[in-house]
Amino acid sequence: MTFVHLHNHTQYSMLDGAARLGPLFQSAAEMGMPALAMTDHGNLHGAYAFHQAGLKAGVKPIIGLEAYVAPGRRQERSPVRWNDGGEDDVSGRGAYTHMTLLAESNAGMHNLFGLSTRSFSEGIYYKPRIDRELLAEYSAGIIGTTGCPGGEVQTWLRIGNYDAARQAASDYRDILGTENYFLEMMDHGIEIESRVRDDLLRLSRDLSLPLLATNDSHFVKPDDSRAHDLLLCIGTQATVDQENRFRFNGEGYWLRSPEEMRRLWTDLPEACDNTLRIAERCNTSFESQDLLPRFPVADGWTEELWLRTEVYRGLQRRYARGIPRQHMARVEYEMSVITEMGFVSYFLVVADLIGWAKSQGIRVGPGRGSAAGSLCCYALGITDIDPIEHDLMFERFLNPERVSMPDIDIDFDDRRRGEVIEYVSRKWGASHVAQIATFGYIKAKAAIKDSARVLGYGYEIGDAVTKAFPAPIMGKDASLDCIFDSGHDRYRDAGKVRSLYQSQVDVRSVLDAARGVEGLIRQAGVHAAGVIISAEPLIDHIPLWSRADGSVITQFDYPTCEALGLLKMDFLGLANLSIIDDCLREVKRNHGRDIDLLRLPLDDQRTFGLLARGDTLGVFQLESHPMRKLLQRMQPDAFGDISAVLALYRPGPMGVKAHYSYADRKTGRERVEPIHPELSQALAPILDETYGVIVYQEQVTKAAQAVAGYSVGKADLLRKAMGKKNKAVLDAEFEPFSAGMRLNGYSEEAISTLWDVLVPFADYAFNKAHASSYALISYWTAYLKAHYPAEYMAAVLTAEAGKSPDQDSTQAYLADCRRMGIEVRPPDVNVSGSDYTPAYGVILHGLGAVKGVGVAGDAIALERAAHGPYQSLPDLLARVGVRVMNKRVIEALCAAGALDAFGTRQAVLRRYSETADSVSDLAKRESYGQYTLWGSGLVLLT
Repeated sequence: MTFVHLHNHTQYSMLDGAARLGPLFQSAAEMGMPALAMTDHGNLHGAYAFHQAGLKAGVKPIIGLEAYVAPGRRQERSPVRWNDGGEDDVSGRGAYTHMTLLAESNAGMHNLFGLSTRSFSEGIYYKPRIDRELLAEYSAGIIGTTGCPGGEVQTWLRIGNYDAARQAASDYRDILGTENYFLEMMDHGIEIESRVRDDLLRLSRDLSLPLLATNDSHFVKPDDSRAHDLLLCIGTQATVDQENRFRFNGEGYWLRSPEEMRRLWTDLPEACDNTLRIAERCNTSFESQDLLPRFPVADGWTEELWLRTEVYRGLQRRYARGIPRQHMARVEYEMSVITEMGFVSYFLVVADLIGWAKSQGIRVGPGRGSAAGSLCCYALGITDIDPIEHDLMFERFLNPERVSMPDIDIDFDDRRRGEVIEYVSRKWGASHVAQIATFGYIKAKAAIKDSARVLGYGYEIGDAVTKAFPAPIMGKDASLDCIFDSGHDRYRDAGKVRSLYQSQVDVRSVLDAARGVEGLIRQAGVHAAGVIISAEPLIDHIPLWSRADGSVITQFDYPTCEALGLLKMDFLGLANLSIIDDCLREVKRNHGRDIDLLRLPLDDQRTFGLLARGDTLGVFQLESHPMRKLLQRMQPDAFGDISAVLALYRPGPMGVKAHYSYADRKTGRERVEPIHPELSQALAPILDETYGVIVYQEQVTKAAQAVAGYSVGKADLLRKAMGKKNKAVLDAEFEPFSAGMRLNGYSEEAISTLWDVLVPFADYAFNKAHASSYALISYWTAYLKAHYPAEYMAAVLTAEAGKSPDQDSTQAYLADCRRMGIEVRPPDVNVSGSDYTPAYGVILHGLGAVKGVGVAGDAIALERAAHGPYQSLPDLLARVGVRVMNKRVIEALCAAGALDAFGTRQAVLRRYSETADSVSDLAKRESYGQYTLWGSGLVLLT
């Protein structure tokens, strides 16, 4: 007979489980197992991925959880001892026991979601914990067991308290139901298991509880044991030869065969049979639902009518002199697609949150990604770039022939992004909004360094091997397979590291070890920008986790959330928007001018002169040295040149020198050559603006329309297929493409030439909507630097304050100020603000920008603004407070020259040592109402 493993830790038991889902299910299928459960430690991060992998392998997936259970109430945050605190006592230093929980039904699976969610929000003490009360609330549809040797029942048995063990088992049986609670038996040849076996059998007889044979599986094959042991060392920061480190004693922690499990439990066959009975009972599924939030509209209105009204109001605002006919036709088409695809409410939701942000003075980017191709987005104020004027495609954003969730990403002033998330939580309810989980995987270089460390080698071995390893291409890291697989596309690049592997024993050991842990999950994290908004409470659909700062995050990653029908939006913080905001504020203060960026002419000669000189330090995305050289070579003189340079200055186009071709063709140093003579006329309207160079993804799409007769939707699908570089897919796509070109009279040579050009460019050609949106920010920042250099550079310098040394470009910006003739005066506690401040053509160094001062700069500036200049060092200390003006801050201000008005730096430091204690004492006495005969003793120190 067969067997079903109901206790398995996948790689989602991070740095403890080493079972990758594909090989895990493949092994189960090969051994004829009808089902397989996942029971990861305290989380359900992998539930959906596990379920899908099981369906793909033809093995029933059972969703489960090895829960951490509080020994008392989950809200209690102190260790509990049932015995003397030894190794037989409550695990986790008295924080928790263990319990295996399995979902019998969809209701049970969602109850597991609820349990896991609330274990994070209510039960964190070392681990996310549940308790009896919570289990009773979510018990429906759940099968439970006594768990591993760390379970509550086994713990009572080990310390010799059979009555307490019996009571605990009885409690859980009553909570879950007589048929739903099992006594879990394991045998890995270790004493902690065998010592309680007889008592578990006694409990079975006394309480009529069924037995369940399990295996504490943490990896797939016996050969994976070493990789798993290395993973434990990585997780505990230990080395393999370290004594008393955490390790798995005994054996058999892999996915044992049904025959092996049956032999192991020959005397208790019913314990194995029960695994099959449970597997038959467990049936769960994930279903995609429409969980897009519904935008509230007034009585008598529909969402469609509300959208139409808002869109036309927006068009009237944008085109006060009359809406162009072309725009009317485009917006009608877009609204029909939006309505047909069921995304009306989505657009209203996004427009609402962006409208709120703008109403609060939060600067919002003009667009990001493909959404700028939508005229509806432009009308609603979601984007601020006219897609018709800039020739942007709506279908790149929403393709009626490719139904997928829309994806509008939004840039906000990075200092105020949190306010937008708070607004969304208030608007839709905190239970409907969450940030999104991401998973950090152990990549090749990290695997090498980790393996070198845990094997006890010095830093030099790991460093030498990683330096010999192939560098990423277009942001994509090579895998360790490139060393060994001659068919790998990076095999040739790995020659140096392969030579080390073949010639050095230590390197061979490290790389062999690294292959075992590469690709496993190291940790869960939070998506830098992603936010989920749901029409219904998220806990009803997915598991959540909470962090100490109160933030709520989905346990599933973005692709899973999207597959289940949840709306995801990216709220990104963009520092350059903060810079723009600060600059405009100072322009208003210094020059009395309110600058409306959206009304700036896009042909300002001073701005393009700055760009052509490469004078772009501090300008958005144009400030690197190679980029400045490229601008000098290109001599941009139109907005389209900025968009093109952003699209071309990336690894793919640069690899084929497309950026140089564009620059040289523009300036006449290179002839503009057609891709093929037969295609010259057909492609001229598409490629003339970029001098015959394919720059944008949209150009690939339009080329397919022009020469092969594709619809715009099918052409976008072709572009997407080309980008995947799958030979079978490309071969299939080539047939209709070539057929279409033949129908239009093109030769085989022209067909193959164009195809060979389009395929690679489709992979790395850029989205024109995104390039144009970001080009607008580049233009704005260049304009501000060209016209208001002191205000702009002050804002740039302020943005650099507080950055880590490896990211801080302050010295380069100060040098640029000197080159432009802008004086940056040293900080002064009686003149400087917290930030860099422009005044009368000079820049005053910000106090908060002095390394080591930070928020003390705000306190100094605010107190001075309220009560006037500081008369002396004691006056400064007394008014701002010695807690803020501590020795570190004083030393930093002295070193920067901010206290020079109070004497030499040595004298100031000496005076600080003499007066700080007195000021602190007198300040305390004054706060308690203890005055001297002369009133406040603080006066005596000035």
